[in-house]
Amino acid sequence: MSQPIKIGIVGVGKIVRDQHLPALAKDQDYRLIAAASRHGRVDDIANFPDIEAMLDAVPELEAVSLCMPPQFRYDAARTALMAKKHVFLEKPPGATVSEVEDLKTLAAQNGVSLFASWHSRYAPAVEAARAFLDTAKIRSAAINWKEDVRRWHPNQEWIWAPGGFGVFDPGINALSIATHILPAMFITSAVLDFPENRASPVAARVAFRTSNGLPVTMDLDWLQTGPQSWDILADTDKGAMVLSGGGSKLAIDGKVVHDEPEAEYPMLYRRFAEILHAGTSDVDLAPLQHVADAFMLGKRNVVEAFFD
Repeated sequence: MSQPIKIGIVGVGKIVRDQHLPALAKDQDYRLIAAASRHGRVDDIANFPDIEAMLDAVPELEAVSLCMPPQFRYDAARTALMAKKHVFLEKPPGATVSEVEDLKTLAAQNGVSLFASWHSRYAPAVEAARAFLDTAKIRSAAINWKEDVRRWHPNQEWIWAPGGFGVFDPGINALSIATHILPAMFITSAVLDFPENRASPVAARVAFRTSNGLPVTMDLDWLQTGPQSWDILADTDKGAMVLSGGGSKLAIDGKVVHDEPEAEYPMLYRRFAEILHAGTSDVDLAPLQHVADAFMLGKRNVVEAFFD
């Protein structure tokens, strides 16, 4: 049996404490030996203020998991790849499509693996939904992704800054599923609601069409209180499909056919270990490309100011 992969984590925030640390603690393929963060610390391992200090002090690191905001991820990823470390990128993999393309080239040049980790794609009912749609004729589809930003991103200013994605931070999760289970599609129009005091949108309506003309709509809202909505619907010749709960539950014509507990991050790290041992990379840019297209084609609609 091979030795555990010596991994370090960069950017110790909420997602790391909620998901990455528990997943790594239970995975025998890894040994977390270092962390780097300006503000956070991980108990019982070496902690550093930045990735450069971590790599200098812990040369035995084989891989790093980058969990800082996307605006700052490229430089850290480039540093790790040039040091010949395998790199796990939290979603979204970068602030722009072109910088992630460059990281793919750097990974190949340095003989290491790069992983763009679309966690929602690993939700338990996603593969079942994909299998169903592969056997059906799709007439139309809709994505409804509505949640409360104050609940999920309290006081996180980076998400409102240029490059912070705004409502497309959760919306890209929906797109990571949609691009996996639906036919290839492209954006035809979009309307993005920008609070008058923010640089990123709080809501969006996006229209897509597939290459054969099927309509797909997406409705994103970051101000939904009460029950949260993370649903993808498809009208097909075999019934109405609803993939709900962010990909955790699948129903056909109202009958639940797949419902399992969420295990996205353990599966992400399993996949990272697979590509690392195989000497390959896994970097799908389709979800990020759709977000870029939405910002390029989207009509800017100014709405009332947002305050936490």
